[in-house]
Amino acid sequence: MTEDRRNPLRDAHLDRATAKHIPDTPQSRSPSYRLAFADEDFLCRDELRPVRLQLELLKYEMLMDEHGIEGTVVLFGGARIPEPAKKDTARTETLAELTRFYDEARSFARLITRKSIAAENRDWVIVTGGGPGVMEAGNRGAADEGGVSIGLNIVLPHEQAPNPYVTPHLAFNFHYFAIRKMHFLMRARAVCVFPGGFGTLDELFEALTLIQTDRMRPVPFLLFGRDFWESIVNWQALAEAGTISQQDLGLFQLVETAEEALEIIEAWEPQPRRGDIPDR
Repeated sequence: MTEDRRNPLRDAHLDRATAKHIPDTPQSRSPSYRLAFADEDFLCRDELRPVRLQLELLKYEMLMDEHGIEGTVVLFGGARIPEPAKKDTARTETLAELTRFYDEARSFARLITRKSIAAENRDWVIVTGGGPGVMEAGNRGAADEGGVSIGLNIVLPHEQAPNPYVTPHLAFNFHYFAIRKMHFLMRARAVCVFPGGFGTLDELFEALTLIQTDRMRPVPFLLFGRDFWESIVNWQALAEAGTISQQDLGLFQLVETAEEALEIIEAWEPQPRRGDIPDR
């Protein structure tokens, strides 16, 4: 036990270590004899899902607190967009054209990280999904400036180690998409969305819905690439159909460059929660 523990009871680490050296008997070899908290088979049972959800929320929240992370700038975007130097590897001509947003994401992360360093790497910290493409560009831009950045990776069948630019002690791995999404937004000072696919769209619309329905305080919400977003989503048609309010179109802004995005973020005045949902 460590000497500075306030609790006088025996520490769980010590008991776990001691349990590895107990006499080998039929009883001690039985799965029923394993310490519950050190029994991976037990923890992975379907009945333990509520506990795993809690653990996944709690572990990363505690680590963020321990490393002093107070505020983040969320960067969403496509994993399939390569850096411009590798645009010849892009699967389609459109993806090759979108490589410019790799550079914009990297430049944007540099600008934000300068603010973060001024805040002692506690606020304005870049957070991405930790993967390749635009996510890599965000972590890379932070590394360019010598700042820290967060990568919230998730276990996928075909992937993936975190990209090499994520700050190692802020590289996290998730099982539950829902808990990962919560961690993206719990400290968000701004949300920035670059071109992407299903995952990016999912994160975009969920975050917008949270603000629309007053489940989240308004923050600067920036979509990079007007041509891309207006070709993918007919925003005005949604408003004209009445499925969203015309006022909902003001929840986000379309931008083209890192400098334009930073200007909006720095000019942002805190806004009250929405209260009633317009046109309901």
